[in-house]
Amino acid sequence: MKPTVIRKGREYVRDAVRMKSNRYGITIYLDGTMPYGELLLAVRKKFEASAHFFKDADMAVEFNGRTFTEDEELQMVETIEEASGVHILCIIDKNDSAEKMYKRVLDESRNALHAEDGMFYRGTLRGRQILEAEKSIVIIGDIEEGATVVSKGNVVVTGTIHGTVIAGADGNYEAVIAARYIRAVRLRVGEIRLKPVIGGSYSWARLL
Repeated sequence: MKPTVIRKGREYVRDAVRMKSNRYGITIYLDGTMPYGELLLAVRKKFEASAHFFKDADMAVEFNGRTFTEDEELQMVETIEEASGVHILCIIDKNDSAEKMYKRVLDESRNALHAEDGMFYRGTLRGRQILEAEKSIVIIGDIEEGATVVSKGNVVVTGTIHGTVIAGADGNYEAVIAARYIRAVRLRVGEIRLKPVIGGSYSWARLL
């Protein structure tokens, strides 16, 4: 289906916001030139009009056509969630739009977010910040150099790990560390130091 074309003055402007969904996520195509405030309002209206399609769904999201700062991206995610009731588990890099990638990241996030088995943290850990978790944790953001995450379960990061990550801190040697990219040299499962397996769509660190 072709996007709607709206006449504005002497110009014809295509929809500022278009969506394409599959079973596991949504690709949102955004106008690359519209001022951010206007685009945010357009996104809110679009998702309010489509709210009955989503209704409490858990999804991964990919933004296409626009680059955001971290604060802009967070505000965009919060606007979509408020307008539609959808629960955005993670944001997918635009190069990973294949449905298989959506499913894998979504399943990882869901597994760690079970009420009795995990927790959720949105934001980038910086400097000397330390995040401790009694259960598995999904981090929507990066772990920068100097920051530390300690979890008794798995650690799944949708961004890049530069800092220190300890999974299975209570001796669970089946725990896994996973991230979009791993640039860290300080990774542990329990008391055992690991090197990541880098390649494909995700990077992993686990005991074999």
